[in-house]
This record gives sequence, C-alpha cells and structure tokens, in this order.
Amino acid sequence: MRFQLTEDQRALRGGVRELLTRRFGPERLRAAVEAPGRLQQGLWRELGEAGFFALRLPESEGGVGLGLPEAVLAFEEAGRALLPGPLVATHLAAAEVPGAATGETVVTDVGGCGLVEWLSAADVVRGDDAEAVPLRSVDPLTPLHRVPGPPPDRAPEAPGADPAAVLLTAAEQLGSATRACELAAQHARTREQFGRPIGAFQAVKHLCAEMLVRTETARAAVYAAAVTADPADIDTARLLADDAAVRGARDCLQVHGGMGFTWEFEVHLHLKRAWVRTHRTTDATESEERLAAELLAGST
Repeated sequence: MRFQLTEDQRALRGGVRELLTRRFGPERLRAAVEAPGRLQQGLWRELGEAGFFALRLPESEGGVGLGLPEAVLAFEEAGRALLPGPLVATHLAAAEVPGAATGETVVTDVGGCGLVEWLSAADVVRGDDAEAVPLRSVDPLTPLHRVPGPPPDRAPEAPGADPAAVLLTAAEQLGSATRACELAAQHARTREQFGRPIGAFQAVKHLCAEMLVRTETARAAVYAAAVTADPADIDTARLLADDAAVRGARDCLQVHGGMGFTWEFEVHLHLKRAWVRTHRTTDATESEERLAAELLAGST
C-alpha cells in the first residue's frame, strides 16, 4: 500500500491549512474560547464554499467528487486547527440535508453515547433530541447536550456508528496529535532551564520521541483505513488516534509545565477536545470488542 500523497492531495491539504490559518488562527481561537457556544457562521459558509462539506459528493450533484482519503486529509487539518463545530455531522449530511453541502445549514446528530454537540447552533438535528439536557462540557469550544437513554433491559438494538464518522473523527484526533507534537518540540527547543534548552534533557527527549511514534503510527493506521474502508481497519485507526491525541496532549502539557494550562496556550484545549471526541460516536470498548472478535475469528 502506498502512503505517499499525490500532488493533488498535497495541494488539498495545503489549501485547507492555508484557509484555516487565515480564518481561524491563534487570535481567532482565543476569541472563540472567550465567547464559547457561538458558531462562526461566516467561517462555516466559507468552508462550504471551499467544498469542505461536499468533498465526497459526486460532481454531478454539485460536489467535489473526491473520496474518503481526501476527506481524511481535510479533517486532519481541522483537528490540527481545533476548528469548532459539528463538522463531521454536517459533512455526512451533505447528500441528504439541503444546504449542508454549502455550509448554509448546520447539522448535528445524536451520537452513539447519547451526546449531541452544538445543539443550540444547529439548524437540523439527526436523531431524537426531544429530552436532551445541557451538560457542562470540559471543552469550551464544544457545547454538549445529553439525550437520556432507555433502561438497559428495555434498550432496543442500537445500530452501529457510521464508519465514516468514526474515521473522520480519528482524522481530527490525528490532527490534534500532530499539533501537540509540534508544540512540544517547539517549546523544547526554545524554553531554557539551567542555561540549556529543555529539549537537551533526556526526559524531555523521551516524551517528544514517544509523541512522534504514537502520532506516526496513528497516521499510518488512519490513512490505511481511508484507503481500505475496512471496519476492522477503521476500529484500529480510531483506537490508535484516540491514544495519540489524548496521550500526546498530556505529554505536551508535561513538556510545557504549568504554562500549558494557561489560556495563552492552546495545549490544554487539544487535550479537552480529544477527550470529547473519544465519546462522539461509540465507546472505545465497542471498537476493542469488534477487533477482539475479528482476531479470534481469524485464529480459528
């Protein structure tokens, strides 16, 4: 399997990064944190105009006509920039909900864990949100509601999460893991203690190296799953990306020390968003159980 990106794929990734850097850079990120729960409609429509939500729609239907690998690259950049909003839900609704493809309609859904992101800002909610109650979200850029489920003994057989939703969420996690690795390396090069950059100390070197290994392992898994679209590959990608994002953000905080918890730095925001994403589709245990069943079936 070839993992070298094509020229068009590199151009797509570069274009999305340039758009997000210009429209949602560090200053805009801090402004969003100071005004939580407010979706930037102008940016949302600009994403629609750029084809972000219509990437996988056929050209005959007004879309870009690309595939899952290209969508993964775009969502990886969104995760790297900590772009807020129900991006995955709106992207997946592009073929069914009028206005979703162009960013005119904001779509959210009731996730497998009963969580609804950005309920108050959404124009369309997919799923039953009649009894949704607000939660205090750990991530200031992801307002949450919870839909109470039926008692376990009366719960209907729940459908599995959309594999594309799981993979695109994993791509966002990969973007966060990549950014955390970059921030840690940058801080290790510039922050000095005892007259030396802290990156010269073995403990910091090990933290940064482990972050890089986890990130690149997750990248290989996410990119492979985007090509194969195999359910087992997607579960693997999800678990590795969750691990890289959460542990990477924690290690990045360790490198930054107390400074990483201040609002002037984005490090803690990556950790908080990574936590929220782990509950977006289904519980990680379900992915683990499916992979265990797959391995058991393959060994017999």
